[in-house]
Amino acid sequence: MTEIILKKGKDKAAWQLHPWIFSGAIATIVGKPANGDLVSVYNDDREFIAYGYYNGESRVAIRLLEWDPAKEVNENWWRERIQKAVKARNGIFNEQTNTARLIFSEADFLPGLIADRFGDFISLQILTTGIERVKSIVVDELQKLLNPKGIYQREDGAARAHDGLEAQGGVLFGQHPPVFVDIIENGIHYKVNIAEGQKSGFYCDQRTNRLIVAQHAPGKKILDCFCYSGGFSLNALKMGASQVFSVDSSALAIETLIQNISENAFDKSKHTVIQSDVNKQLKAFKEQGEKFDLVILDPPKYAPSRSSLEKASRAYKELNRLGLLLLSSGGLLATFSCSGAMDIDTFKQVLAWAALDAGKEIQFINQFNQPEDHPIRASFPEGEYLKGLLCRVI
Repeated sequence: MTEIILKKGKDKAAWQLHPWIFSGAIATIVGKPANGDLVSVYNDDREFIAYGYYNGESRVAIRLLEWDPAKEVNENWWRERIQKAVKARNGIFNEQTNTARLIFSEADFLPGLIADRFGDFISLQILTTGIERVKSIVVDELQKLLNPKGIYQREDGAARAHDGLEAQGGVLFGQHPPVFVDIIENGIHYKVNIAEGQKSGFYCDQRTNRLIVAQHAPGKKILDCFCYSGGFSLNALKMGASQVFSVDSSALAIETLIQNISENAFDKSKHTVIQSDVNKQLKAFKEQGEKFDLVILDPPKYAPSRSSLEKASRAYKELNRLGLLLLSSGGLLATFSCSGAMDIDTFKQVLAWAALDAGKEIQFINQFNQPEDHPIRASFPEGEYLKGLLCRVI
């Protein structure tokens, strides 16, 4: 196995179980590892730190896997890690929910691997060369553990390119998923497009937050922005909202949402679907004098990195300012950020600025987080990306 020696003073995070080693921390490579090869990592005193897999084309040159020198990273190691991750999610699945994240990359000590269960199918994202090397083991173990009808790999070209991988997707086991896979979450039925939908096909990271927000829905007029396939909208209708307006720019999202309304036999007269740019539609509602009791803002990632945080903060501020303008005293704003670069304190400050510009005074009355199938590993705080706030206009 290739040995990699780190520069003096560049080993602290690795000793503390952080899984990333950047290329600039490497002093010496003893050998010529290929991308995806297992390597052993040492400090400058030649003390063993951990095993990991290497990629010379990635800014994250080594992703650490195992800190015990006595444990060999072999096929059994990979299978045991997968088993442990899946077992930890067993309590989520029941008659009301058959969808959740099974494996969450670094959080489950499996960097570069994301697996989501959608009813009878599993959607995989394979984002690194190291995971590409053991893909057959991953597929075989998930097949044995869950006996799905099919396992499908998402293409994820942009994400794979960061690790020097070409875009690749398709069926890895069993049946090709139908255009729409039937799933159930919180007792609500959804049609999920695994092959073409956003991310893995469905945002199961909002499962718990949808329930919390829906508690405020009875009898309320609600605006759900960036609604995608309707997670917040459907939960609100189930809980007795008087009217729900759902806005998204994606034609596929709107098509899916309309199917989901019919699938659950909700009253279509209480639901309005609008395909539009969200900021443009919020301005149109303001000009029309529309008011809502609850506005939900769940935008895509505005800040993919720390360098883009300032620009993203301005975008978040403007979006939330427009949302607040549609609320009267007592109205609620449920607003989210899935940008890992934006922490909750910065997000609160952005909301304070948005409220000031909107001429509104707000209170933070609840805080939203990731659900248990998206755990945050103590040694990898970067895994915390989803945060949200429930604000009351006073």
